[in-house]
Amino acid sequence: MGFSFKNKGDFGNLEKFLKKVSSGDIFRVLDGLGERGVSALRSATPKESGATAAAWDYHVDISGDTTSITWTNSHTPNGFPIAIMLQYGHGTGRGGYVEGQDYINPAMRPIFDNIADEVWKVVTSS
Repeated sequence: MGFSFKNKGDFGNLEKFLKKVSSGDIFRVLDGLGERGVSALRSATPKESGATAAAWDYHVDISGDTTSITWTNSHTPNGFPIAIMLQYGHGTGRGGYVEGQDYINPAMRPIFDNIADEVWKVVTSS
């Protein structure tokens, strides 16, 4: 039993795509998207002093076959992450509870959609 394989045309588009991916073009857009996320989080963070809103940052990690954007908030007086407290709520010193306000998810939803769109554009424009 045998089989044969015939190809008509070339692999130019595939080669172009692979060169673009290997050159890191697809990852360069992630820095801009990370900045957009920081901006959205800063705008959406409830502000009393502004310290938590100003403390947002991001980093892009490319390791092996995994790429991620991580947004962080460094405002942690006494080791307590204020951004998380605002998001999920917290107990008070007198036995009460302050309900959280979901501000992170609504702020980031359009950013996540934008990430999908921008990465797809890079992939398909090769």
